Amino acid sequence: MICNLLPDFNEIWQKTLHWEPTKSQLEQWEKLYQEIISANCKINLTRITEPKDFWEKHLWDSLAGIDTKIIDIKSSLKGIDIGTGAGFPGIPVATIYPNLQVTLLDSKIKKIKLINLILDKLKFINCKTLIGRSETIGQIKKYRETYDLALIRAVGTPSVCTEYALPLLKIGGIAVLYRGHWHDKDKLTLKSTVEKLGGKIISIKNVETPLTKSIRTFIYIKKISTTSQKFPRQIGIPNRNPL
Repeated sequence: MICNLLPDFNEIWQKTLHWEPTKSQLEQWEKLYQEIISANCKINLTRITEPKDFWEKHLWDSLAGIDTKIIDIKSSLKGIDIGTGAGFPGIPVATIYPNLQVTLLDSKIKKIKLINLILDKLKFINCKTLIGRSETIGQIKKYRETYDLALIRAVGTPSVCTEYALPLLKIGGIAVLYRGHWHDKDKLTLKSTVEKLGGKIISIKNVETPLTKSIRTFIYIKKISTTSQKFPRQIGIPNRNPL
């Protein structure tokens, strides 16, 4: 029997996201948490290890970005979590939406190997992993313009994240940029980048985190036309020279 370490916080789920996880989902997250803490002894998957921090910064934060008024996950869709790290936001989202097939993309082989072990052990059947840099993956026919949903968190500036995400999306697909800091003046710069990549900013949502009371921003970008083949640019260029 697993000793529960994570808080349930069902009232907070209801108050903030108007929803709460099932008992089965809570059990799955508890197993996930304990597996990640155990794996952290071998490789630094995440610095966020305290139960309440893990709940807020990994579980709550991951799901706060999924606005079902903007993203329709009723049918079978393909999603990609770019720069997944320890599996966030991709794994919590896959837990809640079994119709969503989530690819967890990261360039760090050791992290992906550990995530594969965790996914197999916990039987996350709608998650799979992919090793590579988004600049390379975005130019491969098998992956380019394949996904309905792209999630990207803590990978780079908004412009860089957009260049990573939009080439991977189908026309009509949605990219969600998870941001910790955002200023209204940033929207003008990002708007220009988004248009170059065939997208359109459809919503920017600011929310307060329930425990630490910090501001999170979620930027929703819709792919409205084909992205030019010159994007994403070669490895390192988007970071060195953002659009």
